[in-house]
Amino acid sequence: MKTWASINQKGGVGKTTTVVSLAGHLANTGRRLLLVDLDPHGSLTSYLGYNPDELDTGIYSLFSQPTVNPAEVARLLLPTPIKNTYLFAASTALATLDRQIGSSKGAGKGLVVARAIECVKDKFAYGLIDCPPVLGILMINALAACDQLLIPAQTDYLSLAGLERMMHTLDMVEKSLHKKTPYMIVPTMYDQRTRASQESLHKMRERYRFNVWGSVIPIDTKFRDASKAGLPLPTMLPYSRGSLAYKKLLNFLLGIQERKDAEQEQQKSA
Repeated sequence: MKTWASINQKGGVGKTTTVVSLAGHLANTGRRLLLVDLDPHGSLTSYLGYNPDELDTGIYSLFSQPTVNPAEVARLLLPTPIKNTYLFAASTALATLDRQIGSSKGAGKGLVVARAIECVKDKFAYGLIDCPPVLGILMINALAACDQLLIPAQTDYLSLAGLERMMHTLDMVEKSLHKKTPYMIVPTMYDQRTRASQESLHKMRERYRFNVWGSVIPIDTKFRDASKAGLPLPTMLPYSRGSLAYKKLLNFLLGIQERKDAEQEQQKSA
């Protein structure tokens, strides 16, 4: 099972949309998927038809246990409207985790999600994590659990400043985890008609070079329609601009994964 995380400390840049859209395309290939909502706002959970305010449990419950119990993990899997796709849901109680755990009790809690995923990894081909927008125990869990980071970044000036903060945070967390995770910046909400979008995209590529995806996710009002319907845009309108852009992104990511797998096989046989 390969796990990707959608992360950015700035809100409203397309983190949840990226998770749902990639999930829609992956599900269309017949792969079984696990979605993990680690954002206390519960946008992914709400999108898929669950109310974070009404959930008694969700992945939050795992943090209060001394060990991650496989039976409890399996019980937390919720079905979703996306075929062959299950959810570890977010409840609003996630917002209290950092205060409850505290720095003195946080030892070992940075691997809770990674251990939960380990319990069910044989059931799924891919996992997609929707990350919280703030540095804390949940973001640390996401970074510890994933193989590939996706950083959606809106093509505007404010998002560029937020991206700089995100990269600083990523560097700090990687040092504490002693783990380097490959990352790719995904330009989102691109409007080719505006100078702001064009200039922001140029600066993004100039500053981060090989870590910026070579294409863009355009502005597409159909994303709102899909969200209202509780379905991925690739399921509802597979040939819309936004859907085709995310299919291009998925193909790029799968290509990266295939090359990694091939390199690992070569190393094993060497």
